[in-house]
Amino acid sequence: MTDPIVLEIVQGTLASIEAEVEDAIGRTARSPMIRDQHDYRAGIHDRMLRKLTGRSYSALVHPVVRDHPSDEMNEGDVFFHNDVYLSEGGVGHLPDLTVTVPVFCDGEVVAFVQAFGHHDDIGGMVPGSMPSNATSAFQEGLMVPPIKLYERGVPNESAIKIITRNSRLPDHIAGDLDAECAACSMGARRMTELFDRYGREMIEGCFDTIIARTTETFRREILSKIPDGTYVWEDYAEHDGIDEPRLHAQRITLTKSPDKVVVDFSGTSPQAKGPINHAGDYADGNFLKKWIAPILRNLADSPERMSELDVNEGVVELIDMRFPPPGTLLTPVFPAPTNARTFVILRLLGVFAGALAKAVDGYMPADQETIRYTGITGHDSNGEWYLYREILGGGSGGRYYADGSDTIHVVPDSKNMPTEFIETSFPARVERLALATDSGGAGQYRGGLGYLKEIRVLEDATFLSIADRSILACWGLRGGRAGAPFRVTIDPGGPNERALPGLADDVAVKAGEVVRIETTGGGGWGDPLERDHASVALDVLQDKVSAARARSDYGVLLMDGDEPKVDSAATKQLREKMRAERGELPFFDRGPGYARLSGGRTSAEVDGVRGAGSAGPQGQNGAGSAGPQGQNGAGSAGPQGQNGAGSAGPQGQRVTP
Repeated sequence: MTDPIVLEIVQGTLASIEAEVEDAIGRTARSPMIRDQHDYRAGIHDRMLRKLTGRSYSALVHPVVRDHPSDEMNEGDVFFHNDVYLSEGGVGHLPDLTVTVPVFCDGEVVAFVQAFGHHDDIGGMVPGSMPSNATSAFQEGLMVPPIKLYERGVPNESAIKIITRNSRLPDHIAGDLDAECAACSMGARRMTELFDRYGREMIEGCFDTIIARTTETFRREILSKIPDGTYVWEDYAEHDGIDEPRLHAQRITLTKSPDKVVVDFSGTSPQAKGPINHAGDYADGNFLKKWIAPILRNLADSPERMSELDVNEGVVELIDMRFPPPGTLLTPVFPAPTNARTFVILRLLGVFAGALAKAVDGYMPADQETIRYTGITGHDSNGEWYLYREILGGGSGGRYYADGSDTIHVVPDSKNMPTEFIETSFPARVERLALATDSGGAGQYRGGLGYLKEIRVLEDATFLSIADRSILACWGLRGGRAGAPFRVTIDPGGPNERALPGLADDVAVKAGEVVRIETTGGGGWGDPLERDHASVALDVLQDKVSAARARSDYGVLLMDGDEPKVDSAATKQLREKMRAERGELPFFDRGPGYARLSGGRTSAEVDGVRGAGSAGPQGQNGAGSAGPQGQNGAGSAGPQGQNGAGSAGPQGQRVTP
């Protein structure tokens, strides 16, 4: 039996080592993407390649051990790879460089410390290695299968020269690699100290217990909230950079049994010509299981409990996956391009959430922001070439107990780039950074707001963008409305004003012109006409919602004055009129862009209406409109498992919208 005190020490030490590795990378890396935006992660895995830490996702050790067996590794070895198709799903696109260091105890490999992150440039046809019009992986940059970057502590200088030679920013990539190799090596030493202190048998027993405890906790606290049955839902990427915008479907059939869930991706669209595919050798979906499992935490009894649930290897046992044959967005055939794979891999989080929402009568968050990359490149006044690239977050979806969060970033601990750094490093001036008014989807609980950022370029330059949700929007749930889509406007209000698509390369921007970037707002949750009057007034006061949208979206009329005050009588009358005129609300609201790409079909026609849009167990108890697979919807259990009328709120009280 594992000593409970030692178990707590080991689990805390693992978290501490992971945090120390990440902090060391952040303090010593060279590139703005790693050092300033923190687009990187660390992970600790045991000798059986199981992920031990659960604060965040990480890549996989499997491809390293596949090509370099553990019994052939030596102390001081450091491994490197970024090859998407040889990563078993752990690497999504070539800028994600992965460093792995084995941990030794008594001369044998007992664990691994790994770091991977999105780096500035790894070659390819455009700066930043993310060409929006790529049709082949060979256009996207240097592909490196798992290699030994250090052997017994001695660097492979030839390999490092090849890697840095292929980058437009060789000093950045060399500095980042140094930082990551040193940080992971430090983490490996900390792990060895842990084994030396308590012994291999005790530590590995703790590893087993940590993983088993996660399995049992998720089975007891989370899976039990999902009614047994089958639930189907799909969502879409809107464009691939090559073909005209259309719906690229990602479909999940979720089947819940007492002890696990089966996730079947059949019905996902064929692989795209452009770079939105996500590749991987999905023998059992090991990476994707850990990738989507955090969505399950939304079924926890409270937000506080949600934050306590780690997602380590223990969730793998609870999820089975079924993949379609080769040739889909999820199973592309080499050398299909993958640099914009976020359109698929991040959308899968929302598809999984949508399927769960159908299972639990909508008691999941509405859709949240997806990731987007924007950049400005050119030459400064000294003739030096530069690449200013930024990953901006957006709003998360409204929840059944609270509004969504504003300007969150999918990558934990990442952030927007500091204005002071931008203005001292690049020929650009940040003239505005704010919340994008009216970007959050209307709802009883409003979606979070996206960014509004305006940048004036001081020298002729070009703009690039890798972004989705520029036509489609983050969907609203259970009567909530979709959020505002992603938008980029060049020279807004000027003589050359023009809007850009989400995928763009080499768009000319003249010196003095402003680039306005507006990121996505999260979807709203619940009927907007049920939103508290005071909350709407506060939103207007804080410039999160305009007075016009307070009226049109929420039916709230405000009186003139220094502070917005609600005209209660007029508001009651207006809301009654709006309810009578609008009809039933859609269970999911995909926004107006969906009708454009779907041939005029509305959200209600596809997904059903509020209170009737979620399939019951085995598709029975049908009272509403058919979903994508034709299952008729009936409200089923909320997160507490009660049938029909809702679920427990944050402290366990029932919530009935």
